[in-house]
Amino acid sequence: MAYRTVNQILKSHSSSDGDGVRIQRVHGFDNPHFSPFLMIDELKSLSPDDYIGGFPPHPHRGIETLTYMLNGHFQHKDHLGNVGELRSGGAQWMSAGKGIVHSEMPIMANEQLHGFQIWINLPASKKMSDPQYHDFQSNVITEKQLSDNSLLRIIAGDLTIDGETLTGPLLQTGVPLTVADWQADSNDKMQACLNPDFQAMLYVYQGEISIGDISVAQGHLTLLSTGESLAITANERSGVLLLAGTPINEPVVHYGPFVMNSMDEINQAVEDYQNGTFI
Repeated sequence: MAYRTVNQILKSHSSSDGDGVRIQRVHGFDNPHFSPFLMIDELKSLSPDDYIGGFPPHPHRGIETLTYMLNGHFQHKDHLGNVGELRSGGAQWMSAGKGIVHSEMPIMANEQLHGFQIWINLPASKKMSDPQYHDFQSNVITEKQLSDNSLLRIIAGDLTIDGETLTGPLLQTGVPLTVADWQADSNDKMQACLNPDFQAMLYVYQGEISIGDISVAQGHLTLLSTGESLAITANERSGVLLLAGTPINEPVVHYGPFVMNSMDEINQAVEDYQNGTFI
């Protein structure tokens, strides 16, 4: 059984988006080993000034977004009339398809805000599909207690642990994928079986982990080799996002909130939005 090893480690960088929201970002628009994912934004703050402006109405085309909150709330509104308030421990998924205009406004809970937004590419055959939206509150996220202080949460797709396949609530993504959150104490271990056709990565949002003899610290993302199994050790109290999915072997052209397969398609998206024919 082949274990996945570390191929590349990427450090997140400070950035801002929306109305001045401070984030830590790591992206791989030009990295084929990142596919089907495009970007991970981590929102973490104890100061409302870092995020109070939120993300006012803005468009997307050609992608999906998955937002997952550890602490705090996130209010979603879009032109389709969808309104959702994502609460601590929950997730929300949106497929922009051919076009959606939405807003996202963060709300602190217990004087904390900590969450993630993951951009997922859509294959060309689905980039012009109808937009969709669903939210999943904490009580429907699949959980497994691996030890006294080691908790695994499956948000999307499935993951096999100790011969048991756990399935999360989000299944209707553009390509098959798995998104999970592992929260562990020092010296806790997790061993999982992954679809060998998936590309996989780990984002460490707390503490430090080891994969084999390589350590990965907080704020870093590691791209993994192919293989059927994954073994992780927490070197201290840690939190890790696992992202795995079917790679999309197509050109990626990114311009602001649009991700398409060619510059002509990007130009069309911009023109549609400016002309009011976007939606």
